[in-house]
Amino acid sequence: MPESRLEKLLDFLKNEPNDEFLLYALATEYLRLNETAKALEYYEKLINEHAGYVGTYYHLGKLYEALQRKDDAIKTYEQGMKIAQSKHDNHALAELRAVYQELMGEDE
Repeated sequence: MPESRLEKLLDFLKNEPNDEFLLYALATEYLRLNETAKALEYYEKLINEHAGYVGTYYHLGKLYEALQRKDDAIKTYEQGMKIAQSKHDNHALAELRAVYQELMGEDE
């Protein structure tokens, strides 16, 4: 029986437990499998241990929104915008700013 994508990622992680791309891929795979608690665990691990991995902020913020955790989503987008700006990642900054503004506009 062929290994699933999740099994392969977990196997890779054994050899590279702090690889930020693997952690991100695992979070994304868990989200794809609708295992939101595991996805959240890996996205939050990335934010806490690899704060400079800009791609995490958008996806974690969207997950927080889906979980009705608006304040956490706002904080995540704000933190992500600061990181993206410091890295001169204008694409990520624009994406984060757009979802942030959309979320903030819900109250208007």
